[in-house]
Amino acid sequence: MPKIYLLSPTPREGTEPLPMIEFSLIAPSIDFGGSDTLMFTSKQAVKSAEAIDPSWKNYPSVAIGGATKKQIEALGGRVIYHPEHFYGKSLAEDIIRFFSDRKLLYLRPKEVSFDSKGYLEKAGIVLREQVIYETACRKYGWQMRPEAGSIIIFTSPSTIRCFLKNFGWDSSYKAVVIGEATKAHLPPEAETYVADRALIDACVEKAREVLITSNSK
Repeated sequence: MPKIYLLSPTPREGTEPLPMIEFSLIAPSIDFGGSDTLMFTSKQAVKSAEAIDPSWKNYPSVAIGGATKKQIEALGGRVIYHPEHFYGKSLAEDIIRFFSDRKLLYLRPKEVSFDSKGYLEKAGIVLREQVIYETACRKYGWQMRPEAGSIIIFTSPSTIRCFLKNFGWDSSYKAVVIGEATKAHLPPEAETYVADRALIDACVEKAREVLITSNSK
């Protein structure tokens, strides 16, 4: 029977854990100077900010993604906006619409899938950025490669990059992704399903649906 592999660091019941990414802090402090609002696009960014300087909670936050919002609130932060659209151009358009008068500080990983700063600058909005953490691929031996027919859950472009670096792609795999921005990084021939919401739990739900459908054929 095919298995569901989850590449996120956080395990979920009914899935095989195969975390692809390691995180490390690269900023000794956070420069809040001149900023009045923070922007986070991942829960790891929130955890990193907490580890570097807990005073980030003194600033209101824009949270991109449900998991990011939950992490901010769990650590005592205040979310003032949670966009309908989570990534890329649609995110930048939301910021232009609602936050043109704010002095935003984007606390981010070293690598991002969309140049929000460049896009916003074209609209006359200055988005300050500070890189506070970076990711690296975990290394696995070939014996850890998921078996043929497996369903693989990808929660970010980085998980795709690291998976392909370790194992390549098998045409029998089915991919479940957390959003369209992540989907764009898969091989074009991959059979892909997008979760109904940008949450890991929603990815797991979608993977189970795909598994049931596959088994009924």
